[in-house]
Amino acid sequence: MRKVMDMLEGQDPAHDFQHVMRVYKNAKLIGTQEGAIMRILLPAVLLHDIVVYPKGSDNSVMSSDDSADLAEKILQTLRYSQHEINGISYCIRAHSFSKRLIPASLEGRILQDADRLDALGAIGIARTFSVGGSEKRTFYNAGDPFCRSGRRPDDKQWTLDHFHTKLLQLKDLMHTRTAKRIAQQRTRFVMLFIRQLQKEI
Repeated sequence: MRKVMDMLEGQDPAHDFQHVMRVYKNAKLIGTQEGAIMRILLPAVLLHDIVVYPKGSDNSVMSSDDSADLAEKILQTLRYSQHEINGISYCIRAHSFSKRLIPASLEGRILQDADRLDALGAIGIARTFSVGGSEKRTFYNAGDPFCRSGRRPDDKQWTLDHFHTKLLQLKDLMHTRTAKRIAQQRTRFVMLFIRQLQKEI
């Protein structure tokens, strides 16, 4: 854990060590409820974001693969069998939202669920605007903040559009019953935020 903390020092707040620990908490809860192999799941969580490229970078789609490659090297120095390393690496490779994969293993599905839960609720809203700020995007499209005109959401330009392109879809993409329940709760909070924002702007 200390090694991961050191590796993520200085990382952006959306993908720092605190993010990893929130995903760890989510995964531990889901894994306990769903009967996961924790020796596969929990190391995968700790190592899932050890390589993170900026969202605007062409390399960003490689983050999960590069994290998995580095994780394999780290795990080979510890007391993990090759079978366990393969399982952990697979979870990391398959968890990425941008890859649009459904992991074949339960542990992979739980890591994906746990990571996606951190994009919802109060922390998800905070992370969204943190990334938007780092990318110097404006908060919203002044002419149509909530995409009511039928315009196509563009979260590369307006941060609020990310709610439409990702956040509000996540509850329907969860795999486990435990994650589905939590996602419904967090999505309700996101909708409350949107309704309040509609009153304010």
